Amino acid sequence: MNPQLAQNLRRLRLSGLLSSLEVRIQEAQGNSLSHAEFLELVIADELAIRDDRAIARRIKAARFRDTRTIEDFDFSFNPSINRRQIMELATCRFVRERRDILFLGPPGVGKSHLAQGIGHQAARMGFVVLYRSIFDAVAELMQAEAIGDQAKALARYLKPDLFILDDMGLKKLPLQSGEYLFEIIMRRHELRSTIMTSNRPIEEWGKLVGDVPTATAILDRFLSRAEAIQITGKSYRLKDKACSKEKTRDKVDS
Repeated sequence: MNPQLAQNLRRLRLSGLLSSLEVRIQEAQGNSLSHAEFLELVIADELAIRDDRAIARRIKAARFRDTRTIEDFDFSFNPSINRRQIMELATCRFVRERRDILFLGPPGVGKSHLAQGIGHQAARMGFVVLYRSIFDAVAELMQAEAIGDQAKALARYLKPDLFILDDMGLKKLPLQSGEYLFEIIMRRHELRSTIMTSNRPIEEWGKLVGDVPTATAILDRFLSRAEAIQITGKSYRLKDKACSKEKTRDKVDS
């Protein structure tokens, strides 16, 4: 490749075009492509690279706890999960319609995987996504309040098209957590979409946040536009542990 051309493409930040240009030139010569057809191909290469990088940036910015996708989810292990319903959510129409999702069920049944998988899909579709465990969110807001930076911290939770708030019910939350949660839910309501997961029944949320009236207000606001999905069945975590132990035994026996 002409060194000056390569340098100019770098200056223009056309790295996608640069990486495929020699191959496209050979393709154009071998197939007698017109100038317009050749230009269309190299521009498509550049756009593809930019799209991939934009998706990678959105996924990184979401700060998912795990690399979980809908494609990785084992629906066969738990037939009680409505696959059609989950795949409909993965179209992210609920994000465009500014609706909410609540996954309920005991630990290990796949709530976090499904929430993060839908979040990954939303990021791939161009939506801004943010993932937090409920403990991290509360801790960040408490710390921000202590240094007088609460408004800026709260804005991080209000801006995303989709906010995923995970792990409600693993343990009792600190005092004032109900106020923080209510502020987030109230200000996102009907403007942005939120996914929450909980391993405790909604009737127990008052005890978890230490404030029954606030918990009731959160639920009234959230559930008015939320699709509640109850998941039952066996634990994926116990399945994975059993498979791991079985593999270990097989290695020892061999």
